Amino acid sequence: MAAGERAEEPLAELSHYVVARPIYSEAGFQEENERRPPLPPTLRERAQAACRCSRKRAFQIAKSFLPILEWLPNYRVKEWLMSDIISGVSTGLVATLQGLAYALLVAVPVGYGLYSAFFPILTYFFLGTSRHISVGPFPVVSLMVGSVVLSMAPDDNFLIDGSNATGINGTGTLIDTESRDAQRVLIASTLTFLVGILQVIFGVLQIGFIVRYLADPLVGGFTTAAAFQVLVSQLKIVLNVSTKNYNGVLSIIYTLIETFEKIGTTNIADLIAGLLTIFVCMVVKGINDRFKHKIPIPIPIEVIVTIVATGISYAADLEKKYNAGIVKSIPRGFLPPEPPDVSLFSQMIAASFSIAIVAYAIAVSVGKVYATKHDYAIDGNQEFIAFGFSNIFSGAFSCFVATTALSRTAVQESTGGKTQVAGIISAGIVLISIVALGKLLEPLQKSVLAAVVIANLKGMFMQVFDVPRLWRQNKVDAMIWVFTCVASIILGLDLGLLAGLLFGLLTVVLRVQFPSWGGFGNIPGTDIYKKVKDYKNVIEPEGVKILKFSSPIFYANIDGLKSSLKSTVGFDAVKVYNKRLKALRKIQKLIKKGKLKATKNGIISEPGINNEAFETDEEPEDNEDLQVPTKEVEIQVDWNSELPVKVNIPKVPIHSLILDFGAVTFLDIVAVRSIKTIIREFERIDVRVYFASYQDNLISQLERSAFFDDIVRKDIFFLTVHDAVLYIRNQMTYSDNQDPIFEKISLMQESKEPMEFTEASRPDDELDVQEEVHTSELN
Repeated sequence: MAAGERAEEPLAELSHYVVARPIYSEAGFQEENERRPPLPPTLRERAQAACRCSRKRAFQIAKSFLPILEWLPNYRVKEWLMSDIISGVSTGLVATLQGLAYALLVAVPVGYGLYSAFFPILTYFFLGTSRHISVGPFPVVSLMVGSVVLSMAPDDNFLIDGSNATGINGTGTLIDTESRDAQRVLIASTLTFLVGILQVIFGVLQIGFIVRYLADPLVGGFTTAAAFQVLVSQLKIVLNVSTKNYNGVLSIIYTLIETFEKIGTTNIADLIAGLLTIFVCMVVKGINDRFKHKIPIPIPIEVIVTIVATGISYAADLEKKYNAGIVKSIPRGFLPPEPPDVSLFSQMIAASFSIAIVAYAIAVSVGKVYATKHDYAIDGNQEFIAFGFSNIFSGAFSCFVATTALSRTAVQESTGGKTQVAGIISAGIVLISIVALGKLLEPLQKSVLAAVVIANLKGMFMQVFDVPRLWRQNKVDAMIWVFTCVASIILGLDLGLLAGLLFGLLTVVLRVQFPSWGGFGNIPGTDIYKKVKDYKNVIEPEGVKILKFSSPIFYANIDGLKSSLKSTVGFDAVKVYNKRLKALRKIQKLIKKGKLKATKNGIISEPGINNEAFETDEEPEDNEDLQVPTKEVEIQVDWNSELPVKVNIPKVPIHSLILDFGAVTFLDIVAVRSIKTIIREFERIDVRVYFASYQDNLISQLERSAFFDDIVRKDIFFLTVHDAVLYIRNQMTYSDNQDPIFEKISLMQESKEPMEFTEASRPDDELDVQEEVHTSELN
């Protein structure tokens, strides 16, 4: 037992600490501790560092631009090659099918989806820093590209005479589908090229930080809305219902209305095939997720369903017998590279900006997840460059914008992929499909492809269940999620993303403009200060108010600081000053008229004369020329006692105010000027203002802003709140033991000896109620 007690003694001693040090103001601390002056490099030193070159530095620069030089020499062939091959084959099969399916979202022939699943991987293999993401189409980005394509090349632009018709739109009007598809492919590839240029510029300028403004709640709401947009766009394909292609605000509503208006024309064969595909894919995906630790390779259900559906469609001849919509034509081989149509850049620059950011954000978010899991780092700016060059390169080969797909990346990683070698192998599988297997997929029903897209949206729709959790954790984040989702559904993905981004920034501005604040008090026997309203045993120092303002202070929230000051101290310093000024004017007028006398102990009425001091606030007009002295009269008034004039003056129960600036990270010039005004406002009603727990950079900002002068000095700044409280306590103790220079005169009802008026000497720039009184009298 004794041994146990001896073992606990050191722990008890370590649970307390005792510090003995001086009370530090800013001036005292700087005097005792010399600041180390900053030594910024000169322009010459910077130029020398930038231009210095060596073999090692050159190789580091090459590796930063070509990350393959970093990981490929360290590739473990025996350990990784087989895993990468298995992963690449599995991912390639999924990428082939998803390329065909996501081409429907872009509104281009499905064969171009295969190109988009192939070319971006070739460039990313050399330039990318993530070892696990599968580069290629993604439904959200594909739909954003598709909205631009449909807005710039709608069916109405390709209406022709019946003799030259190659297709029929939803209204029965004949259209030239061949010309329309060619124009849409050109628009999609031009947009991809422009997105790539923007991404490269962003990467070169080192602004990968821009993705930080896309907060997780914003991305969650946006992708959920995009999933809903994708669902609606694919619904008409599953039903094989022809509708107009709507774009812009409320386009999703118009599409839904027309789809249900024409639901009677649904093709039963396509509907059955689509529903069966959705059901089977979701069931098998659920099995894959539930038994992922037991199944070595996820079941490639999309590939299996596609093969089965293609065989059934070919054997049953669904197109001729049931008028089912099939792929029909998949080009074999590659198209020659074509330059983008530069004349279209001006029409798509705004959309390309949002697409570039969203595509990058999705890829980096997924890449960081797997980089953390496998203990390596990815370079955000290099990812911008990698995807930029990938999109520039693939845009020349009639592709649409590439990023990464969550499901495809999960397949690549879960099947054992170690590096981007798996990505190159998956590109090889897509290449085989382009060169040899494309013809075999021509009987495949489009409703099956659309159903595969819908089945892959489950994860994005499940994000809806994040909203209740967000609401419990942070209501503002939940509001950002809901607002972004609703805005993206109603306004469209591009405007919805912009609206969500602006709303998110607005919430930040509002949180900074209206920060938390409160009056603080001391935990007895400690140097700890907490909010008075939050703890029962917190005690406010006598005559001292402590305010903590938890935000940077700038032009937008300076009024909030003033308002919180009034609430904390319980009065308005300006109003108190004006009321005191008014009371002194009344008192001096009564003294000059002989109705009051200033005595050693107070102010009383002249014997035999009625005291008319208790008059209303409204002063009657009095043009009587009184012979009054011009010298300043020093009258020290106890403002908390009863006054002989009827002026309602708010009580000032404090003598000191401490502003805790521990959470203030910066001040602008408006804040500096306002704070200096606040100090003067409180000083002239005999309340001293102190600052505590400030950061060093604030002192530098205040010095640059000419904040300090003869009145506002650094000795009112203290390292901690406790330093300020102890200093104030010592000052009050010292002043109570000293005789004042002037005899204090209280406003009392009794007196014996008259008191001579004295001339006071004051600094020229000191603001005082008495000075204001005599200035007005002399004027």
